Amino acid sequence: MANQEYNTFTPKRKDQGETIKLEIRKYFRYWYWFALGVLLALIGGNLYLRYTPKIYSSAAKIKILNKTKGLELPSSAFVFNRSNINLENEIEILKSYRIIEDVVKELDLTMSFYEEGNVLTTEIDRFPFKVTKRVSNDSINSYKSYRIVVNKNSFAVSSGASEKAVIIDNFNSYNIDHDFPFELSADNVSSMSDIVGKTYILRFIPVSSATMQLKGRVGVGMLGKGSDLLSLSYTSQSRNKSERILNTLIDVFDEDGISDRRQVSERTIDFINERFKYLAQELDSIEVGIKDFKKSNNLINIESDAELGLSQRTMTEDQVFEIENQLIISDLMKDNLVSENSKTELLPANIGINDANINVLINQYNELVSEKEKLGASALGNNPTVQILNDKLEDVQANIKASLSAYNTQLESTKQQLVKRNQKYAYQVSSLPLKEKLLRSREREQAIKQSLYLFLLQKREEAAINLAITEPSIKVVEYALSSGGPISPNSRSIYMMALLAGFLVPFGGIYIFNLLDTKIKGKDDVNSLIDNIPVLAELPKIKSKNLVFDNPTDRSVQSEAFRILSSNVEFILPPNDDSNPKGKVIYCTSTIKGEGKTYTALNLSLALSSINKKVLLIGADLRNPQIHTYVSKDKNEKGLSNYLYEDLFNWKNILVKGFDKHPNHDLLLSGSIPPNPTQLLTNGRFKTLINEAKEIYDYIIVDTAPTILVTDTMLISRLADATIYLLRAGYTEKNLIEFSKGLSDSGKLKNVAYVINGVGDNRSYGYSYNYGYGYGYGNND
Repeated sequence: MANQEYNTFTPKRKDQGETIKLEIRKYFRYWYWFALGVLLALIGGNLYLRYTPKIYSSAAKIKILNKTKGLELPSSAFVFNRSNINLENEIEILKSYRIIEDVVKELDLTMSFYEEGNVLTTEIDRFPFKVTKRVSNDSINSYKSYRIVVNKNSFAVSSGASEKAVIIDNFNSYNIDHDFPFELSADNVSSMSDIVGKTYILRFIPVSSATMQLKGRVGVGMLGKGSDLLSLSYTSQSRNKSERILNTLIDVFDEDGISDRRQVSERTIDFINERFKYLAQELDSIEVGIKDFKKSNNLINIESDAELGLSQRTMTEDQVFEIENQLIISDLMKDNLVSENSKTELLPANIGINDANINVLINQYNELVSEKEKLGASALGNNPTVQILNDKLEDVQANIKASLSAYNTQLESTKQQLVKRNQKYAYQVSSLPLKEKLLRSREREQAIKQSLYLFLLQKREEAAINLAITEPSIKVVEYALSSGGPISPNSRSIYMMALLAGFLVPFGGIYIFNLLDTKIKGKDDVNSLIDNIPVLAELPKIKSKNLVFDNPTDRSVQSEAFRILSSNVEFILPPNDDSNPKGKVIYCTSTIKGEGKTYTALNLSLALSSINKKVLLIGADLRNPQIHTYVSKDKNEKGLSNYLYEDLFNWKNILVKGFDKHPNHDLLLSGSIPPNPTQLLTNGRFKTLINEAKEIYDYIIVDTAPTILVTDTMLISRLADATIYLLRAGYTEKNLIEFSKGLSDSGKLKNVAYVINGVGDNRSYGYSYNYGYGYGYGNND
């Protein structure tokens, strides 16, 4: 842009390497926090390793042998001698409650032993003296703890939290009466002098609790896929105890497998002997059963009995068919008798009725009907002959009906008998396959019993051999061995984690602090946010009460900083016209109050004056003037506001010489605070002032109002040759920088350059003013 054509300090964007260096510097300047964090973490790690119980690991290896089951039918695995071992089942058996409980009882793990130290109480395998339990494992129903202190000639035993101790003289509890569930004694009294003053703790644990604790701590796993080997592991504070537990677990598991095999063999033999008693009786009963079956079912030969039954059934079916025909004919004859013309029509004769009486009655009936027909129509109804014939017809007809009814009853009875007989024959024929099946099953059962008898005889001999030479169920590949050093705590891992924590905790704290800190800290923060506006200088944070560069020969850090600023300002100002040189106008402004614009404007003007330049400092912040405080003048002393308000007022008459050692420095105060500063700054007299001053002075430094609060600065910004925009380290919010960038980009402020005020020694990301400004000059008192 046009207002930046003289700007030769536009920073370039940082590459990735510079960004990384910047991030490293942000954390490296807090190196003492990292050093302290690492030191504290290592001390904590050392204390943790010192006072944390040492855990040791023990491991053993066993091979599961192929188990021969007692009584089983041959299989493909049996024929080809393949291994049927299921290691997952064996693992579950090894970790079963029953096996672990046997280990607990075998090793008396209902008692645990501890040695008490000043800070740490450590579990040990056994006490250095003899402890004999007086109670059974099943009678231990709750947790109990006993404290045993070894004195010079006695034991002092106390129960739980009780402070009253029972003294056992001569290290032998058998000589006194007590209620403790254990006895204490020393095999060698002279050796007890080595442990005098030590304290031991004896704890009683219920069997179920001890079993569940041991079950949870024993590890069993397979060694590779397809292997028959199992790895057993156990961790505790006592290596001897871990080894004893694993070795005992192996022995108990082996004895359990051997016992199972012996039980199988014994039960097999007992079962076979019991079966032999019944097999002979069963074979005899089967043979008798076959004989009785044939006798009760009249069976001689299945084929001949089947042929006879079929012929009888066929003959009976023919007879039933004939009777059914007779019933049909009889029903037809009844229908003719009950018809309306039955007395005038002849009945059918010889239609197949096998009853002779019925046939005779039919013939008589037909003869009477024929005689009646011979009389013809001449015979009236009251004719005696006709009446006689009708009476005879009725009698014969009634006889025929009665005969037919009796005949039908006879036929039905015969039919039922024949049907029953046919069903009997049919049942006999149809039952022959079942009888044959039953007979075959008895014969097959007889053959099975005979083969079973021989098979059981063979198995009894095998079971007797297995019982005599029962092989172990496992092969111990490696008995329990313990690791040389503790597996927990791992000193290398603890120190590594402590070292990592020593770095991460400070790093996290610094990261969160930086993340929550929204204030700028220095030049790099500004350049990371704004890349088109240069940073002329970083002004150090001054702790001295003297904030004014009043001595032109001063060699302090503050003086050197403003000399650098005055030099850098030259590079952003437009070049002079040699034919008509005029003074340069430099504005000093900021976003909000408190960022040091008045302080910077005053000291910049003094720095320029110290190099024999004529400088005019104008206090243009009419709303909140502050320059008068640096020269001990009254706030309402005449100044710029009076000149802008009164047309005939001469500004040269109110100039102030505030610094004796700066004869080329003039100061125009702000004057009384007006009610209308905006109108005064835009009435044209301020422009006249600037033009007149440019003819007299080399530099005109103008202290203007903050830009975000009022528009005073933007109204007179066109008169400036350069605008120094103040930012204050640790005070200016990062989001306010975008506001200043917008003013520059939009042209509301001309030739803008940043100056960062109040940068401390530890805030400049590795740059030290004490070194940078003090080198080669020494200290000037």
